[in-house]
Amino acid sequence: MALRKIKPTTPGQRRKIAATFSEITKSRPEKSLTKGIHKSGGRNSQGRMTSRYLGGGHKKRYRVIDFARDKEEVPGKIASIEYDPNRSARIALVVYKDGEKRYIIAPRGIEIGQEIVSGKGVAPEIGNALFLSEIPLGTVIHNIELYPGKGAAMVRSAGSYAQLVSREGKYALLKLPSGETRNILITCKATIGYVSNSDHQLERSGKAGRTRWKGRRPRVRGVVMNPVDHPMGGGEGRSSGGHPRSRNGVLAKGFKTRDKKKLSDKFIVERRKPKRKK
Repeated sequence: MALRKIKPTTPGQRRKIAATFSEITKSRPEKSLTKGIHKSGGRNSQGRMTSRYLGGGHKKRYRVIDFARDKEEVPGKIASIEYDPNRSARIALVVYKDGEKRYIIAPRGIEIGQEIVSGKGVAPEIGNALFLSEIPLGTVIHNIELYPGKGAAMVRSAGSYAQLVSREGKYALLKLPSGETRNILITCKATIGYVSNSDHQLERSGKAGRTRWKGRRPRVRGVVMNPVDHPMGGGEGRSSGGHPRSRNGVLAKGFKTRDKKKLSDKFIVERRKPKRKK
């Protein structure tokens, strides 16, 4: 995937860095694998706003992705690489030997006509889905299950990957994109390779309007609100607002919000490393 810098013919184009979409081979999605999306605008079933800064956005259809990869030992061919408005990665349309079609998250380097397969005893090649018990140590993987058969829950966004470090007993030790090392059952599946569209993080919107097209409304800083609306609001002029905290008073900038009694803590071998202060 490549990026292009737009010629600054308008103020909105001046700082825009967009994708070339050179890897996309099909513009319209497979109709049988799409469904409509209901937009809430941040409102619940009673019509009350429960999530702020949501609303508007371009109309789009949801692409049903096969995260479980449960069609085992049936080879399928990559028919197309497509854009998905609901995620940062590209998706690939797979046509299996029995005629069934499914979407998968497209790995980096996958090509049209390439054959992929999932299941036991499969070769550890790009796009193939294997059990963690069969993947060679040191292999780069994505689309990782947390519970056997439930479908991939981790490492699905553009350019991300994890690495299989070791195996001990019924667990495999994985190094995740955050830097965290974690034990996962070897009966869980993962897909070989990196997630596609690794240049996604280098893209720049260029103008506020494009963010509105994505369904995101302007986010208002707490310090400019009134005290009735935010703990950091109020004061004469540009007041600092006190210690950073959320609208509900939960401290930010270092205050840990993870549940101390979370059951999955026993699987985490090493915590993710904090971001370096510039």
